[in-house]
Amino acid sequence: METKNHNEYLKDVIRLLESVVITQKGKELSYSDGIERMINILCATRQAHRQLFFAGNGGSAAIAEHMTADYLKNAHMRTVSLYDSPVLTCLGNDYGYEYVFSKQLDMMAERGDLLIAISSSGNSQNIVNAIDIVRQLRGTVITFTGFESSNRVRKMGDINVYVPCCSFGKVESIHQLILQQVADEIMSAEEE
Repeated sequence: METKNHNEYLKDVIRLLESVVITQKGKELSYSDGIERMINILCATRQAHRQLFFAGNGGSAAIAEHMTADYLKNAHMRTVSLYDSPVLTCLGNDYGYEYVFSKQLDMMAERGDLLIAISSSGNSQNIVNAIDIVRQLRGTVITFTGFESSNRVRKMGDINVYVPCCSFGKVESIHQLILQQVADEIMSAEEE
């Protein structure tokens, strides 16, 4: 069996992390400026006592649930989970899977709330519908996408984080790393 250089995977992830594109209103930001603006949005949301929602499918759902807990506990945000199994299956059954998040947001979200929408492909209809509801409520949206640069979700946020890669594992790993960085930096700032 041929010996592989396993360091190449790590090098590729580092290269992709350095290639992340963060935009606000169509303008590309530096990584540091993008992180700072996300922190500012999250802190303003917390200061206004608004709610924070995360939405994603598959691996992105796991990230969303993990971040719901971390942002509640560590960043002291009012996070709300969209992943209660009976609710998801009820809404999926009654309205269709494309509405499992938007129906919940329509009932629970309020003006000024924040949605972090995570979609590797950037083309999941249930994520698009969730963003539409938060927009109707004049809320704030931060998107995390990958795959094609022209994906639908990438242009729908107030801030958009894009990983130029078509590998679910790498895109999801980078999304989680950035979200964790933001939470950790909020927590560190409070400890100073």
